[in-house]
Formats: sequence, C-alpha cells, structure tokens
Amino acid sequence: MIKVALIGAGKMGISHLAILGAHPDVEIVGVADTTKIVTEVLSKYTNFQCFSDYHKMIEEERPDAVVVAVPTKYHASLVEQLLNRGIHVFVEKPFCLCVNDGLALTKIAIEKHLVNQVGYHNKFIGTFLEAKNLIEQGAIGDIMHFSGDMNGPVVIKQKQNNWRSKPEEGGGCLMDYAAHLIDLINYLVAPISNVQGVILKSFYSGQVEDSVFSLLETENHISGVINVNWSDETYRKMSTQITIIGSKGKIIVDATELKVYLKHDINIDNYTKGWNIKHINDFSEDVDFFLRGEEYSAQMNHFIKAVQQNEPNHINNFKSASQTDYVIDLIRNFNN
Repeated sequence: MIKVALIGAGKMGISHLAILGAHPDVEIVGVADTTKIVTEVLSKYTNFQCFSDYHKMIEEERPDAVVVAVPTKYHASLVEQLLNRGIHVFVEKPFCLCVNDGLALTKIAIEKHLVNQVGYHNKFIGTFLEAKNLIEQGAIGDIMHFSGDMNGPVVIKQKQNNWRSKPEEGGGCLMDYAAHLIDLINYLVAPISNVQGVILKSFYSGQVEDSVFSLLETENHISGVINVNWSDETYRKMSTQITIIGSKGKIIVDATELKVYLKHDINIDNYTKGWNIKHINDFSEDVDFFLRGEEYSAQMNHFIKAVQQNEPNHINNFKSASQTDYVIDLIRNFNN
C-alpha cells in the first residue's frame, strides 16, 4: 500500500481525495487544510486523520506521496519542502507562478529520483490520446498548422472577488484555463517556443484577463493560434477543441469526439480515406472509481503506479509542466 496524504481540501482536493480513497493500492494517512469547517466535516463523516498544520501531518504520518491542491502561489515552497523530505509529489496545475521555480523543482525531483506529476488531465482523455497516436503514426503526414479553442462560462459577471481575480494567486484566464490548452498543444504537436502575437482582453475582471488570443510557433516551426475565452456564456461548460492540419489529412478533436480526414488510405485499423468520426466511448479507459470523468481517476492511477515503479514517470511530469509555464510567461510578457 502507498501511504498518501493530501494538502488542500478545496474543490480539486476533495475530488482527488475521493479517488484516492477508493484506490485499492492507497492508504490515506492524512488530510491537511487551514479551513476549520472543512477539517471538522471530514473528521465527523470520514475516517481520515485531519490536520490544520501540514508540517505536523508530514512529521507524524510520514507519507510516501503527497497530493498538493493549494493555490498556485504556494506551490513552489511547499513542493520544495516535500521533495527535500524524499516524498513523491502530485501537484495541481498550473505548476508554478515563476518558470525558474518550476525548473528548480524539476532538478530536485530528478536528482532525488522522486515521482513528480502535475494535474493536466487532458492527456488521460481517450480522444486526445488517439489523436496523439495517429499523429505519431504519420496518419496526417507532416503537421503544417494548428488551432486551439477553449471557451466557457467561468467569469460572466463583474465584481467577482476570489482567487480567479487575483494575478498574484494564479488567477486569470491565461494561467487558469489557457494553461490546459497550451499543455495539450505542447503534447500533441510540439513544444511551443515562440510567441508572435498576443491579445489579452478583460470583459468583466478588473485585474486579470478574461480571454487569450495568441499566434504561436513550435520549436520545429509549426505555426498555430489559440483562442481562449472563459467569459462566453453561450457554452454550458468549458469546451476544448484542437484542429491539426497535416500534409495528408486533418484532425479535429475534443474531449468527446475525434474527427479525422485522410486524403489517402492508410494502414491503420478502422481508418479509411475520407472522414472518420470516433466517439470517446471508443477510447475510454476503464477505471475503478468514476468521478467527474475517467481521466481524473486515470491520472491519479498513473501517479500511484509510477510511485510503485510499475509505470515510467513520463506523463505530466515537472519537466513538461515547466514547458507550459514557460509559454505562459512568453505570452504574459509579449508586450512588455
């Protein structure tokens, strides 16, 4: 059994706690949160040992791994403490407010041979995984261009006063939402290395942007654009779609559907010349506990298996998350 502790029992923390609590190879040894009502409720209705001070929890319970789900501004110092104690770490996205902090943590994790993962869950969604598989097999030939769209009704009125409205806490559409899309493009296409144009626009927020429009280029000179708007109430919930144009075809993919247009017949099962349309049910991974989507359980299962040394620590590790932080920094500083 892997002894796991949680720091931060907010929305994402509670989700991770539920998934970990049902995992057959995990023993939850502690939950730390500074909000008294949260720890009181968990103590009353669960068997979890709760703490208001995570230092005390770490010292007393000695976990093998810790899941960190606190505001981004606390990530760097907290993760560093855990790594220096020889603890494997899963931390929510985005990784760090400062790119150099993420690079330093990556170095520590590698030197200490510790499993490290950041919560970019899209890489565990079957349609995106299949798109990656097709690209790697050369189904659409050489990639020529990409576009990414992410829209939803997150901030649709003025005078919101929470962490999402505070840049120093990791708020803003760029860091909180565009990060997912950037990370996915880095994975599917190639790491983004250059920003050629940026518009950051606020519709309702006073201190942060509500939309991100940017012209990008990858390290192998593939061009692309992203359009991210978290103030679009025409969507029922956040929607992410990526279009990838290749010399031999085209892929349009989101979390529920994969559309593939092929100019020629290819030697890949279940794909033919012309349009091919697949649904997420064709690719979904079976999980023991389904909460919010199988991808959330799948990413945590990957983390636990990596800690057990049953899988390589190659998905969403600190290194790849630092690449995403780097692009966020490029976009934020483009006009400065």
